[in-house]
Amino acid sequence: MSSPLDPVAARALIVEGIGRRGFLRAATAVTAVTVSSTLLGTPPALAAPASAPTEPLQPGSGPIHGDHYLPSTPDDVRWGYVPAIGATPSLRIASGETVTIDTVSHEGILEDQGRDPVAYFGGHHVAESDVLTDAIAIARDYRRTPRNFDVDGPHVITGPIFVEGAQPGDVLKVETLSAVPRVPYGVVSSRHGKGALARTADGGAPAGITLDEVMPPVAADGRATKDPLRYGNVSVFTSVREGKDGGAVGVMPFGSDGREVVFPLQPFMGTMGVAHTTAAGETAPELNSIPPTLGGGNIDIRLLGPDSAFYLPVHGEGALFYVGDPHLAMGDGEVALTAVEGSLRATFRLTVCKPGSGDAPSVAYRYPFAETPDAWVPIGLSDPDGSANGQGSDLNAAMRRAVVNALDFLEHDQGMDRATAFAYLSAAANFTVSQVVDRTVGVHGVITKSHFPTD
Repeated sequence: MSSPLDPVAARALIVEGIGRRGFLRAATAVTAVTVSSTLLGTPPALAAPASAPTEPLQPGSGPIHGDHYLPSTPDDVRWGYVPAIGATPSLRIASGETVTIDTVSHEGILEDQGRDPVAYFGGHHVAESDVLTDAIAIARDYRRTPRNFDVDGPHVITGPIFVEGAQPGDVLKVETLSAVPRVPYGVVSSRHGKGALARTADGGAPAGITLDEVMPPVAADGRATKDPLRYGNVSVFTSVREGKDGGAVGVMPFGSDGREVVFPLQPFMGTMGVAHTTAAGETAPELNSIPPTLGGGNIDIRLLGPDSAFYLPVHGEGALFYVGDPHLAMGDGEVALTAVEGSLRATFRLTVCKPGSGDAPSVAYRYPFAETPDAWVPIGLSDPDGSANGQGSDLNAAMRRAVVNALDFLEHDQGMDRATAFAYLSAAANFTVSQVVDRTVGVHGVITKSHFPTD
């Protein structure tokens, strides 16, 4: 059997053969190389650079590589909420099968943007034919109408998916096989007076900065109304084009002389989770989509793109996996409140891992844990129980939990004594702020695999 074609070589051949007008389908086809190699059990190649779409990936159009396909119809999404234990599944699949999901970004459909994506994106010179029809349907027809913009989360959450055989005490392994931009644009927003430089609840300046340094600026009276200026909303439209190396880049113009800042795309899902319970442990119909929990959710770790694995402790039968908050790119910290939000077509493989099988890191049976081809990624959250213990979005608490989870992994999975593991983390591991904007803040570690002996 011939060896799998290298993704970069595949991309070059496709562009040469069908031209750049067909490059959206080419980008999707290139990601299929990763899907195929993973399904065959061979080590996946590093993901090819994200490519700039030339036409929208409307629902059901273009290549779909998963065993199953889940669109984001109004009946298959929750806007601002995630499913809890007992939710009705949108799809049922067997462990180890793959699913392609068309996710929808909340940017361009929210209330402070007019809840009309055709008008909003039209104001940025996007033709109506280049606006996703599922985004239009959700904004116009979604059953949660009217929404409470001050309370409801912003995210469009698709699912849940029932995975056969998943039971409480198991782990759901979520492998992201591909993440393809559906449109050539995204939006970065600050709203509700949130972000790293927000005012305090009483309207003052937070510790470390002055009131003049608060971002984004908000109304002098500090009141929240549906006037975007009262919310201090700043939305920055970001176009996507092909960069010099052939990968897609985000572009933000600035100044009056036509300058622009250009940065590479790194698509990933900001939200991936399984059904969880409330802080008090009771089952609820749905939970707000903003804070991440022990079931994952709005975890916002930019390493979780193609070729990554995300391990989630299962809390209910079938796991009930859901996704949302698609990102085209994000810096660690996500300081302004959002990343470059943009709809993605993503393909996942969902596998149930049983206790004692060795198929998941030991930490993952009680806490979310991640992995890339090059690193293990222990995670710490400030308030995974919904602030029941009064931690209050404390980055120190998140940092301590990430370090403890790293120590547990090194001791129980790598066989290091705890003192040596603590010394190693200080000498050679990195701990990074995942995000500071989701009420429950996060820190993740990066432990380089090449530092350790291989079997």
